Amino acid sequence: MKRQSSLVSESVLLEKLVQRDQQAFQWLYDQYSPALYGILLRIVREEEQAQDLLQDVFIKIWKNLDAYDASKGRLFTWMLNVARNTAIDSLRSRKTQPFSEIRTDEENVRIIDQQHSTEQPNPEHIGIKDVVDKLRPERKQLIDLIYFGGYTHEEAADKLKLPLGTVKTRVRAALQELKELFRL
Repeated sequence: MKRQSSLVSESVLLEKLVQRDQQAFQWLYDQYSPALYGILLRIVREEEQAQDLLQDVFIKIWKNLDAYDASKGRLFTWMLNVARNTAIDSLRSRKTQPFSEIRTDEENVRIIDQQHSTEQPNPEHIGIKDVVDKLRPERKQLIDLIYFGGYTHEEAADKLKLPLGTVKTRVRAALQELKELFRL
């Protein structure tokens, strides 16, 4: 399964990985480690730490392949999320920088994901940002944080010093309002 494995379908690759085929895992590592390293480095901003985390990420991928659900997305997207979460967990546990400096923006993931042929439209190109700009300021701020900034509801609540319930209610209202705006 050398480089010619790019012709192997994801389902065949997954089958081999679940069977613990080390050659398939080596191909997976060779193919995706540069992209995963890139996202790790963008988040932690230290080469040595990113290299260590890359090893941790591939161990997690190997041990948790059964957790991957193909119906929820591509394998590469799942691996990107494993990498992203590992980097954020590392930063939080080491407290090397304030949370506000952690880079979790969807742009980093989108750029790396595009290098592997996934299609995610840029919000600016399809006018989503223009529509979001029409929302009330408090709703727009939450949509920007959660959907464009990569924050969780809890992180947005902490950042804005709002109760979690308020954040969830405003996000739901913003999504309803966006739904109406898209119908126009």
